[in-house]
Amino acid sequence: MSGNNTIVIETARLNIRKYTDEDTAALSAILSDPLTMAFWPAPFTSRQTEEWIERNIQSYLTQGFGRWAVELKETGRLIGDAGIIKLELNGRVENDLGYIIHSDYWRQGYAYEAAKSILNYAIQELGLDRICINMPADHVASEGVAIKLGLKKETEYRNRRNRDKLTCLYSSF
Repeated sequence: MSGNNTIVIETARLNIRKYTDEDTAALSAILSDPLTMAFWPAPFTSRQTEEWIERNIQSYLTQGFGRWAVELKETGRLIGDAGIIKLELNGRVENDLGYIIHSDYWRQGYAYEAAKSILNYAIQELGLDRICINMPADHVASEGVAIKLGLKKETEYRNRRNRDKLTCLYSSF
């Protein structure tokens, strides 16, 4: 792991840290993967990945949080993206906890490990009182993470930003 990256959260197996411009190639390999991004409107282009990183670096400055790089502690390899952004969900601006783990690393508990640590950080360090997670209704693995975190299903709605897919909204209360 390069020394100029600020670790926000450390877990047993992961370092969750702020993005830098140097993350573009590694993150693009994840966000452009069709299987990894199957539940998103489309895989990201290189430009969309650059904009994602830029938006999150800006969010660190304006909000004090954002989406972060998820790295394997042992190797420093970037395997995903997770964090909290302000996002309109079903007509309300919410603190949205999201996670994207490269498909090569699915079913190993990384999404839950990252999300649990971020949820705790959001409540204890950031003082956020309401956290939401949203996912397409057919994204069983992501829904499983939300349930395991103790969030409750609040509603379902048609997500106009994601092909009008039926979307589940989970919240911390």
